[in-house]
Amino acid sequence: MSLLVLGVLLWMAAHLFKRIAPGPRAALGNAGRGLVALGVLGSVVLMVIAYRGADYVALYTPPGWGVHLNNLLMLIAVFLLGVGKAGGVVGAKLRHPMLLGVVIWAIAHLLVNGDLASLILFAGLGLWAVIEMLTINAAEGPWTPPAKGPVAKDAKVAVIALVLYAAIAGVHYWMGYPVFGAGA
Repeated sequence: MSLLVLGVLLWMAAHLFKRIAPGPRAALGNAGRGLVALGVLGSVVLMVIAYRGADYVALYTPPGWGVHLNNLLMLIAVFLLGVGKAGGVVGAKLRHPMLLGVVIWAIAHLLVNGDLASLILFAGLGLWAVIEMLTINAAEGPWTPPAKGPVAKDAKVAVIALVLYAAIAGVHYWMGYPVFGAGA
């Protein structure tokens, strides 16, 4: 589990580096971007290897209805991950749609996974997203929403989100995680 914790902490550090240490980050120039990218890549590798190899340590029994709510929340999360830069209506109403999508993704996964490794991974990344939102808000001050764009741009993101959602579900199924239940 320590590799999983290390992976989550490395993810947090790499993403928060610019906000927590702006001087050192700026002094690194473009090389800083490369270091952050390596940190993010390293964290993903650590998290995947550690999560896939973790022993199952049950903490709680997920509710039976959790699968259905998870599937709905995941569709919303995938939509939010892409809607921020679309220039539509939703992106003009939410300051951090992508980070909100990560929080919803984390909650959705905790509804269907009651083991220690899942708690470390999903709660850790959800916590990072909340910290990131608070840190950005503190650094940038009040938010001026962008002008609302056409709903058609959000509709385009919704269609893309449906396709990505189906692809994500397919990959999960292929890896042995039937997202629509064991009978699907």
